[in-house]
Amino acid sequence: MELEARDVPSGERQKIQGRVRSYQAEQRQMEKELKRALIAFSDYVRSRDELLGGDDANDVEDQKARLLDNTEKLERSTRRLESGYKTSVETEKIGFQVLEDLQSQRETLKRARDRLRDQDAELGRSSRILTGMFRRVIENRLLMIFIMVIVLLVIILSIYFIARKS
Repeated sequence: MELEARDVPSGERQKIQGRVRSYQAEQRQMEKELKRALIAFSDYVRSRDELLGGDDANDVEDQKARLLDNTEKLERSTRRLESGYKTSVETEKIGFQVLEDLQSQRETLKRARDRLRDQDAELGRSSRILTGMFRRVIENRLLMIFIMVIVLLVIILSIYFIARKS
């Protein structure tokens, strides 16, 4: 068609070339659709063969064997799932026990901390009392030394005055 469009006079050539391009685009579109349809058909045939087991669709024994094999796989998977579920339940129970233990340990630590704070306050009070007592002991010793010095002076003065009168 392209060759024929070139031979046509220039006034009609534009029209015909537009139609030719349109037909070529339509042809490319149809080829793409054909490729998609062939791919879809081959996928359909492949999946059909897989479902029916290829050319041995009438082979009942083969189907029974596959069915038994699949049933066995399903049972094994079910047992594994049940085992996993039991394990997760046990893990959950252990987790709850651990949380309860941690809660009781937390309470124990809080009580110990409160007792420690009370003991610290008592130690502070005891320290102040002991400091006061120590201060009184020093004051009492100084007072006793002072009294002893006075008594000693009185004794020395009385001996001096007695010796002087005689």
